[in-house]
Amino acid sequence: MHAPHPSRHLVIALLTAVLLGLASATLAAPAPQPGAPTGDAQVQALARASNAVIGVSVRATDGALSSDTLGRERNGSGVVIDDGLVLTIGYLILEAEDIDLHPDDGGSVPARMVAYDVATGFGLLQALLPLRLAPVPLGNALDVAENEPLMFASGADGQGTAGSLSVARLASRRAFSGYWEYHIEGALFTVPARPDHSGAGLFNSRGELVGIGSLLVTDVLGKNEARYPGNMFVPVDLLKPILSELRERGSSRASMRAWLGLNCQEAEGAVRVIRVSKESPAEEAGLEPGDLILKIDGVAVQSLEHLYKTLWSNETPERDVTIEISRGTDFRTVNVRAVDRMKTLRKAKGI
Repeated sequence: MHAPHPSRHLVIALLTAVLLGLASATLAAPAPQPGAPTGDAQVQALARASNAVIGVSVRATDGALSSDTLGRERNGSGVVIDDGLVLTIGYLILEAEDIDLHPDDGGSVPARMVAYDVATGFGLLQALLPLRLAPVPLGNALDVAENEPLMFASGADGQGTAGSLSVARLASRRAFSGYWEYHIEGALFTVPARPDHSGAGLFNSRGELVGIGSLLVTDVLGKNEARYPGNMFVPVDLLKPILSELRERGSSRASMRAWLGLNCQEAEGAVRVIRVSKESPAEEAGLEPGDLILKIDGVAVQSLEHLYKTLWSNETPERDVTIEISRGTDFRTVNVRAVDRMKTLRKAKGI
């Protein structure tokens, strides 16, 4: 196991003081949970967690449509959760051709994609050479209390700069619907906002992983609340039931579901199309940015969550979907031939 850099060891010691409630904090911290390590044991647990967070750099395959929105060169983080097995956020490795891992010692290790899971948003990588890093245990996101201090850790950038650590606090926990046909339950929203969130690790005071960084958001407290910027983390609770499935199949069965290729947002009780993906079923059907989605398969929709759950309630991915829209002053019905998202993704050469 790599030893932490001296400066990082000092940061971990200071973080430990905060997590133990021995340093001042903006918000009052809850009492340590029963069984949580204290003192030197906690420093060691957080040091192990810190070391397990590594950089991830990706180059997408030629012609990858995801490059239009994510770029062809992508950088983020991942967390070692088993022998050479790295958990990260899926969009980093979407349609990846080349993947490299960057521990804090300045080295670089090639990796292959094990899984990309549409349903949760997780990605799994396997190092192709020994990482010699101790894996971290998975915690329980549901056990994290509101305002509880946590450790936010991002990985090295592959250019000689080590990863970064800071204290984060849980601002809220709730369902999250993304504009890109994505919905999860129990997402973790933290403050303060960090820009290096992609694939970053969120750890409790035991040094257990509780979330993987996904987004920078402007409303950590949710709708109809004061707006504060922060980050959204995908809870590891969603990983535990499907981890063996991801390793065996490359995705969960829940990821085999209908995909339209729509980016939408909620607006005053309606769902509006803001972008149509290239070469998608929605583009083929003639849907356009600005269209208001009124019904899907005869069911009225007023939110992204309702739209997605109605679309996915039919377990057949490849099927005809009827969408009623308004476009300006016109009302029309559009028939869309939905597809399995996993079948639309370009794979690395030789796979």
